[in-house]
This record gives sequence, structure tokens and C-alpha cells, in this order.
Amino acid sequence: MGRRALGVLAALALLGGVTYALIPDDGPEAKKLVTVTGLVGSEKRSFFESPEVKAELAKQGLEVHADPTGSWTMSEQARSTPGLDFAFPASTAPAREIQRNWGQQDSPLVPFYSPLVVVTHAEVAQILRDNNRAAQDASGVWTFKMDQYVADLKAGRRWQELNVPAEHSELAGPIFVTSTDPESSSSGALYVALLSYILNNHQVVSDDAAVEATRPVLHQATTMQGGQKSSSDEPFRDFQAGVGNPLVFGYESQVAALVAQGQSTGDTVVMYPDTTIYSDHTIIARTDNGRKLAALLQDDEALRTLEAKFGFRPQARPDALNDLVKNTRQPVFAQNLAAAKVKQWQVPSLDILQKLTAAAKGGQK
Repeated sequence: MGRRALGVLAALALLGGVTYALIPDDGPEAKKLVTVTGLVGSEKRSFFESPEVKAELAKQGLEVHADPTGSWTMSEQARSTPGLDFAFPASTAPAREIQRNWGQQDSPLVPFYSPLVVVTHAEVAQILRDNNRAAQDASGVWTFKMDQYVADLKAGRRWQELNVPAEHSELAGPIFVTSTDPESSSSGALYVALLSYILNNHQVVSDDAAVEATRPVLHQATTMQGGQKSSSDEPFRDFQAGVGNPLVFGYESQVAALVAQGQSTGDTVVMYPDTTIYSDHTIIARTDNGRKLAALLQDDEALRTLEAKFGFRPQARPDALNDLVKNTRQPVFAQNLAAAKVKQWQVPSLDILQKLTAAAKGGQK
């Protein structure tokens, strides 16, 4: 009887153009999706919105609703938003504050990371190299000379003071790197912290006296940019559109994702500051479902591969990104940051970092 009914339905569909969906009963193999809700840094928006990532998480029984926001405003939002399972900022400092506000004792996981870089155009990189502001090694990896850059900031040096070819008259005005707003964005706060480290004789700022000593240059580096964006994807989109400042501070992952996905990056060059920091994407899990998501992002091999596809370096398998971008002629990515003579330094304490960002914006903390 059942077989005959299915035959009739199939015949009707063929004759009348009617489509029928035969929905299976919930059997032992059917997996009910559990909704997991959280906040993520805006630089991870495309990762969590990816159909591939959604499908892989669904295989593990999760449907993730990720609300993108600035990492430095995430703590306040996490405190005022009920029902969150996790928060996933772009660095450890806001993660520690969220962890404290939520009263979480577990050690947070860092599934992947991304070095902070300066993005520019090929001809600008060559001009910087010719003026001893950048270097390129035999493998093609570019580095950006932070001490010379800070010296330029202190001197208020302008592009016209460098040896710039006449056909590049667009390079005018003061030399500066565009960053995001340090009071709302992790990359902007880390940019300020990096400058403070160079200004403090290559030592992590640890007291109020050092904050005050670095204040003038930090404030100058911020105010000369004019209005700052609140998330890292905005200045990078401007750069891609060919508008704005030719030097942009952001995440390696922003460019690496384009290359890993076979998209054009034009004449983009990635320059690694010779003293930089890694953005450790740190997930704070508030519930069991949040902890399951965190564990999957760290341990699931398929998700690690997707993390690399979106430009990140998986903590447990950083070579996953190298495998996707190693054959590109431009931009060239550092396969080994130590070999590229890129030094990493430590982020100051959260209290000091907040004072540094306030100093950069001209306020007190």
C-alpha cells in the first residue's frame, strides 16, 4: 500500500510539475542542531558566515550564531547581553576582562592566531626599501622597520623629505600608518601597545611614568589619522578600493584569506614589522555548548583546514596556512617568522593597555 502511494506521488510530480519533499522520520542517525550564540571579533565574521564552516559545525551538532563586534567593546556587550554561550575577541587582553566579568575559571583556548602586519602597495614598499624604512629578504618576505618609523613619527617627517620618484606625487604629507580606533578595536589597541614598546626602549610599559613618557607620540600617531574606524575590516576595504592612506596596520589573515581562497590581491604587499605581536584569537566559553565549540575549533581537523582557508594560523597546526599560500609570488608570506627575523613581544597588562589607549586618544585613565 505504501509502495503504491509513493508511485502515485511520483507520477503526479512528473505529470503536473509538482515537487514533493519526503522528510525522513527522526531516526537514530538524525542529528538535532544545538544553537550556540556568542560574540566574535569582526575579523572573524566571514569565517563564521561561511557555508563550509556552518556545514562542518552542523556535522558536529552545532548551529553557531555569531554577532560581530569590536574586540575592545566586546566586554561591555558581553556583560549586558543575556544568554551568550561564548565570546571570541581577537586578543587575550579583552578576553581576560570578559573572563573576569563572567566569573570563568577555565583556561581559555586559543584555536588560532595571526601576526599583525603593515599592508601596502608594491611600489610604496619599494620606495620604503630604497629609503631604509623596509627590507626584503632573499625569500621575498618584507619587513617594516619599526625603530625608523617611530623616529619618523617623533620628527614629524613627511613623504616629501624622502627620496620619492616624481611620478608618485600622491605620496605627500606626514608619514603614518593607519590603524583602527584603539578604544574599540583590538588591532588598534595592539598598534598603540607596539608603539609604546618601541618608545620605551624595547621594554613592555609597566607603570604610569612610562605611559606618560610615551603619551606625546602615541597621541600624535592617533590624531594625525583623523577619524578612525571601529573594526579592522573597514580600513582594509578602503585600502583594497585604492582610497585612504597607503600604509595600513591589520591582520595577516585579511590578506592571506584572499590568497588561500584564490582571490586577487592586486599589488598588495604584506610587511611584517620587525618587532610585532601575534593576535591570539581567544575564546571564552560560558556554557557547555560554548566549551564544545571552543574544543572543536581547536581540535577538529576539518575546521583547522577551514581556519587556514580564512587566513588564520591554527595553533595546533600553523603550517596549514603555509600550505595554502607558499607558492604565491606576491604577496609573500613568512613561512617562519623567526627565520624572517620578526621578533614578538609581550602585551602589557590590561590596566596599562587601557591607560595607553586613553593616552593615545588624549584622555586620562
